[in-house]
Amino acid sequence: MSADYDAASIEVLSGLDPVRKRPGMYTDTSRPDHLALEVIDNSVDEALAGHARRIDVIVHEDGSLSVEDDGRGMPVDLHPEEGIPGVELILTRLHAGGKFSSRNYRFSGGLHGVGVSVVNALSKRLEVRVRRQCLEYAMAFEEGEKVSPLVEQGPAARGKTGTRIRFWPFERYFDSPKFSFSRLAHALRAKAVLCPGLKVIFEDEASGRRHEWCYEQGLGVYLAAAVEEGAPFLPDTPFTGSRESGDEAVDWALLWLPEGGEGPTESYVNLIPTPAGGTHVNGFRAGLIEALRDYCEFRSLLPRGLKLAPEDLWDHCRYVLSVKMSEPQFTGQTKERLSSRECTAFVWGVSRDQFALWLGQHPEVGDRIAEIAIAGAQERMRRARRVQRKKIASGPALPGKLADCSSQDTARTELFLVEGDSAGGSAKQARDREFQAVMPLRGKILNTWEVDPREVLSSQEVSDIATAIGVDPGSDKLDHLRYGKICILADADSDGAHIATLLCALFLRHFRALIEAGRIFVAMPPLYRIDIGNDVHYALDDHERQAVLDRIHAKGRKGKVGIQRFKGLGEMNPLQLRETTIAPETRRLVRLTIEEGDDTGEVLDRLLAKKRSADRRAWLTQSGNLADLPQLAGAGAPTPVEAEAEPEPGEEPEPEEDENPPAGIRQILSNASPQVPEDRKTEQAPEKESPRREPAAAPSPVKTRPRRGSKAAKAKNEPEEVPLDL
Repeated sequence: MSADYDAASIEVLSGLDPVRKRPGMYTDTSRPDHLALEVIDNSVDEALAGHARRIDVIVHEDGSLSVEDDGRGMPVDLHPEEGIPGVELILTRLHAGGKFSSRNYRFSGGLHGVGVSVVNALSKRLEVRVRRQCLEYAMAFEEGEKVSPLVEQGPAARGKTGTRIRFWPFERYFDSPKFSFSRLAHALRAKAVLCPGLKVIFEDEASGRRHEWCYEQGLGVYLAAAVEEGAPFLPDTPFTGSRESGDEAVDWALLWLPEGGEGPTESYVNLIPTPAGGTHVNGFRAGLIEALRDYCEFRSLLPRGLKLAPEDLWDHCRYVLSVKMSEPQFTGQTKERLSSRECTAFVWGVSRDQFALWLGQHPEVGDRIAEIAIAGAQERMRRARRVQRKKIASGPALPGKLADCSSQDTARTELFLVEGDSAGGSAKQARDREFQAVMPLRGKILNTWEVDPREVLSSQEVSDIATAIGVDPGSDKLDHLRYGKICILADADSDGAHIATLLCALFLRHFRALIEAGRIFVAMPPLYRIDIGNDVHYALDDHERQAVLDRIHAKGRKGKVGIQRFKGLGEMNPLQLRETTIAPETRRLVRLTIEEGDDTGEVLDRLLAKKRSADRRAWLTQSGNLADLPQLAGAGAPTPVEAEAEPEPGEEPEPEEDENPPAGIRQILSNASPQVPEDRKTEQAPEKESPRREPAAAPSPVKTRPRRGSKAAKAKNEPEEVPLDL
């Protein structure tokens, strides 16, 4: 490391270099599905603008993917300032596009001008063909660099216009270079539903699968068909509504399942799915419950002393919500959550008024919906009155350090396994005592990867975990499971990732049925809090912190920027911990999943098995160059000599020693696919923005103890959330 720090030390990344340097800031690096959606969204924007009626998407046998539409075609004339063709400018320059104003697109999903240029940056090869003005043009790129200039190919068929992009994802940037057919099929079907009359064709050459969608009747028909077969629902025809006002529009369809059952709970902004919800869902939920409260009060349906809560109505509700707006703001480039605060008031007002009118016109159905909500409220109050939770029949006494919850409903209950007593104390104060339980753990638990299931309970920590959750190690029976969600909550630094890794190994090896049932989650606490004026942002790591600072700078915000680095979970006050990590409305959770054919078991065995120290050393030698050493060194990393030492997995590690190579949980479960827990529905609008966390490219062989930083600042209750599940 150079001792001199002067102007010559400043690096300027140009072109597409920032994307290749930090790909996780721009896309989901688990699979290239998000790259496909970026290209698809460009075609969908043409359809939204009324210029395209058909989109063809093909996954080719060689691993590439092509998207073709019959829109206007990308511009091919020279840009007046840059002096290069418009299509080249779009594909090679970040923040270059035609959607920054409403002149070309009234509604669009492209906001930052980085979508398709990110695809080009992370592809081995990209080919584009444009049909425009009765001519056809072609151009090619490799690793983001132009290898074939824009060339006129000849005349196009009369009246034929559009764009075709085909790209080959670069394996080095993704955990798995293969596209998920099911995920893309679901997204494409939704595009067809939300854009009536648009024909979408999706084909996989390798398997021969082919789908074609075109919906003329819109959301109501789609929702009714998507509900679990045989499940009764109210009303007989889904309640639909729509409203367009200026630069905003909203459409929805919803129904209720009195007896429960599966059905969609989907939200979209400019046809882009928002699985984490956001301000549009918050406004929709608030509008519905307010209309129902007024209806119940007008008809004197509520028992004395009973007050309806949003979840009473929401638990049995299945819906599809679509919002269109000219300047949407998302939390992060992956756009999983809408953060535009003005959308809350618009959707709330429209949904409240139309639902209130509909209830008045359909009193019989309205009374039945009110009965569902009232029954839910009464059950909620009965659970809240229980002072002590009923224990499992003939089961062992619960651990003394477990701060249990009052509810017994596993559809709601959650257990947080918290690193350390200090953080456990803050978590106990931050939790909702009705349905959230907290159990502190003493440091790093036993490495149980090679421990026999019959002996694993000899560890007191593991025994307490098994007792608390109500499941025996190695058992496939979940009849006595006490919590619907089991959340691992550790510090955001490398030590916390190490502890989370050991816990994930415990569940994968000895409680695999819980992972297969989708019960295990990892909470994502932030490492930084960033304040500027009245705005508060939380960042999960150094990359997100820099991304937030870059956005603040790009927006030209003036004022002092305050940055607080949390020393650990115990450093946060209860309000901050609840706001960022525990409250279902604002937290981030990662669900652990196992995909058929993935190598999770082999990777963990290589990391944790004592007998494979030679394999670990070879792996670290081969992949150690992927570690970001300058960044780690800035956090207080040891010298390269220390980094090369090979740790052995220990039986009971000392608190200050690593018992196996440090690895973040996203690196270990590298093939996990994003899924969003169904607890992401909130009434309160999130006011702050936080970018999506970037998965690391590979585990780092360097032991790090990040330098602890600033004093804790007083939290402001301004929620934010972008969930990302494995």
